[in-house]
Amino acid sequence: MVESSPLNESVSEHPDLDVLLFRLERELYAIPSASVREVARYRPYTPVPGASPMLPGIISQRGMILPVVALHLLLGFGPIELTRSARFVIVVHNEIGMALLVEEVLDLIALPASAVEPVPATLDPALARFLRGIGQHEERPVGLLDPDELIAGLREKD
Repeated sequence: MVESSPLNESVSEHPDLDVLLFRLERELYAIPSASVREVARYRPYTPVPGASPMLPGIISQRGMILPVVALHLLLGFGPIELTRSARFVIVVHNEIGMALLVEEVLDLIALPASAVEPVPATLDPALARFLRGIGQHEERPVGLLDPDELIAGLREKD
């Protein structure tokens, strides 16, 4: 008799990963939708003097005070041009809330779990640590972000 492990059960019960797809630096990224509370239009945030450039300020969203995360800087990219498409992705993970600043939110999609590949060894380690894997959407690669690693990275750089 073959025992089923929790991992096997979760893959068979959830063959797709529900994620929020967004664009950053002309690339596609996704974060598990279970961690996403909402998407809000970009608006000026309150700067925090002396804070890390990755945490440039705070916003108030539905009674919660949230740090703004300059995701492009955390992932090692340069400055981004904010347009009317810019959004805050409000994430609550393990009771930690934050507002990820992204260039554009595209859609909620289901990525087939079987199509998520390991992060390539050739990818810059500074970026690779924040990824759970690489999926595909409309024949384009999608970096699947790991909320635990995002939080750990912010704590290290604070």
